[in-house]
Amino acid sequence: MEQEQSELVEHFVKQASASPNDHALASVLVQATSHPSLLFFSEILSLPNLLQLKETENSGYLDMLRLFAHGTWGDYTSNSDQLPQLVPDQIVKLKQLTVLTLAETYKVLPYDQLMQELELTNIRELEDFLIRECIYAGIVRGKLDQLQRCFEVQFAACRDSRPAQLGSMVQTLSNWLSKSEILLVSIQEKIKWADATSEIVKKHREEVEEKVEKLKKFVKVS
Repeated sequence: MEQEQSELVEHFVKQASASPNDHALASVLVQATSHPSLLFFSEILSLPNLLQLKETENSGYLDMLRLFAHGTWGDYTSNSDQLPQLVPDQIVKLKQLTVLTLAETYKVLPYDQLMQELELTNIRELEDFLIRECIYAGIVRGKLDQLQRCFEVQFAACRDSRPAQLGSMVQTLSNWLSKSEILLVSIQEKIKWADATSEIVKKHREEVEEKVEKLKKFVKVS
């Protein structure tokens, strides 16, 4: 999946970078957010020429791309009057991304919560969406529990990190690095102790062997 994502991102980055005007660029963004396999949009979002969409009639497409990078279906419905109308493939994609966002936080997703977030009307429709658009698509794995009316998440693909998450991610990585350094020092000390112990054992064995040889010679002479 990572290789496929990398190739898709590279493709759309090139397409967007080569767009001659804001209309062409908007068209590329629609293609990218409609692609059934593309999950990451931050690299496209960081392109300098996307700024040309501001102050144009296509400025909403920049907000649309931000929505696919970090938002959910609920974010779209709350601001749909300020955003371009989504085509069916985009609607499916944004609902898939919404499931991923929920799966990042919760490992058990109640059906009622999912139906509300995705604006689906019944359990059959929800389960069909989870199976066909999420599990078969390879973006999540889990168990559909009809008795408990929930989806138990076993695996979920990642989404683009939100800007507000970067500080927390840096802190988490810093803590991990500090703990790794402490662990490395501890391992090195244990290696030194093992080496020293091995040397002591070796010396003791040599002393014992030397005494045995002396005893053998003594017995032989006697």
